[in-house]
Amino acid sequence: MAAEGTIAITAAVIAGSVALLGFGLDSAIEGLASVIVVWRFTGTRTLSETAEARAQKSVAVTFFLLAPYIACDAITTLAGRDHARTSWPGIGLAIASLIVMPALGAAKRRLGARLDSAATAGEGTQNLLCAYLAAAVLAGLLASTLLGWWWLDPVVALGIAGLAVREGIEAWHGEECC
Repeated sequence: MAAEGTIAITAAVIAGSVALLGFGLDSAIEGLASVIVVWRFTGTRTLSETAEARAQKSVAVTFFLLAPYIACDAITTLAGRDHARTSWPGIGLAIASLIVMPALGAAKRRLGARLDSAATAGEGTQNLLCAYLAAAVLAGLLASTLLGWWWLDPVVALGIAGLAVREGIEAWHGEECC
């Protein structure tokens, strides 16, 4: 996730892609959620229901960290009619994430169910969200590059922000999603 985030953020800055930036920032948030789950299953917290509840809420909060910045950036980009440039590294990264993240997310959700850990399942949901984001970012980047649809990149970013809020609400309540 560190490599994914670094590549995505660097490519986003170079290309001026708000959707790719949201994707990269989501990778950083996924990393934070992984740290939370590791914290949850260390030391005396292993059998603690209180630690599970804290970890579950903390994972939910990580979803909310992404939305405001990306929404504001997307609205500014649309209003300013700023056009993202082609990002082949971003396109390649999105394709790689579409291949890897669904399997990782599904495995973490199964593990969360076996451990009765909403925090672990929620972190797996973040990996699935990463795959959804990769598909959306790929569509936005390709549409901009191939069709000149510059506006699709910030529209995709707004969708990323909305999806992050929805997933955060579901993770907060410990609900299964998607």
